[in-house]
Amino acid sequence: MFVGFSAAYSFAAFFTAYQAEFGASRGHIALVFSVAAFLWFLAGAPGGVLADRFGARRVALAGVACLAAALALAAVSRSVGVLYVTYSVGIGLGVGLVYVPSVGAVQPWFGANRAFASGIAVAGIGAGNIAGPLLAAWWIGLYGWRGAYVALAIFVLVLGGIAASLLRNRSIPKAENTASVRDALRTAPFWLLYVALTLSCIGLFVPMVHLGAYAQDLGYSEAQGVTLVSLIGLGSLLGRFTIGPFADRVGRGYSLAAMFAGLGVMLLVWWAASTWWLLAGFAIVFGACYGAYVALLPTIVMDLYGPRAVSGITGFLYTGAGLGTLLGPWLAGVAYDALGAYDLPILGGSLCAFLAAAIVVMMMRSEKTEILHRG
Repeated sequence: MFVGFSAAYSFAAFFTAYQAEFGASRGHIALVFSVAAFLWFLAGAPGGVLADRFGARRVALAGVACLAAALALAAVSRSVGVLYVTYSVGIGLGVGLVYVPSVGAVQPWFGANRAFASGIAVAGIGAGNIAGPLLAAWWIGLYGWRGAYVALAIFVLVLGGIAASLLRNRSIPKAENTASVRDALRTAPFWLLYVALTLSCIGLFVPMVHLGAYAQDLGYSEAQGVTLVSLIGLGSLLGRFTIGPFADRVGRGYSLAAMFAGLGVMLLVWWAASTWWLLAGFAIVFGACYGAYVALLPTIVMDLYGPRAVSGITGFLYTGAGLGTLLGPWLAGVAYDALGAYDLPILGGSLCAFLAAAIVVMMMRSEKTEILHRG
């Protein structure tokens, strides 16, 4: 989780370098990340199915190889178009093959405290969100942006390879095998979660890509902008550790709805903020809501459908998140290029997050999801 998302979220540190190197618009550059995020969510579906069949270790090792190759090839890219083929495709496939199999492998090992355990496991995403932009900014200063990509490739290959090789699936007794992917696709809760994820992710990744540039537009330094993106990672780390135990006791489904609503509120705070410290507060709390919901989702899949195909079902759900992520940062860049401001995408993302929360509440009131009321 840590190395995969360090590679992905380092993108914020390269944003200005891309503008200077290629003379591209913000919408064009943001689409590089949007395509990568779309692909990593899309790749989660086959990645999860493969992990259920062949084990998380093999699939995650393949993902690490994709990540390292993507970063190495991005270092020699001569246009934004080449970055789509190298960075976007490679990072998308790599994260998809690392993320879903890893988080799915955790679920069958735990019962009553599953959300807490899941939060600890995916805390690597938050740590990567903190370290990725800062490491990249440091290495850009030392080696230039191309050299920084080479350093990231080596970092991912070594540390990621060690971690992936240590993954282990729990053997599931036949008596515990419940729903298959096909079974889940026939249920209403699956599709309600799917739509909620799609809506929430329209606004979720906008600050991941644009917050640094937004801060520079207000007159803050590039370092201050990158720090804000890393603070989202810090908040994410806190959310993954703190919300899990609470959700295990009060109900994981309603906790998910609360996190979606929290994202909506925080986007409104971002829209109203201008001082750096208020932006920093937004970043931390926004990150906490994001981190908590990432930890909660696979536990809810396990609650609903059991361990038989938890990775595959989670992967298919994340294709909805991919659609939202493809649209959000790209449309935010297009809106800025057309209007010279981020007001419209921020407010639109907030509305989508509130709608996602309402859909999860609707799902919770269904008799089919009674298990989630009991945590």
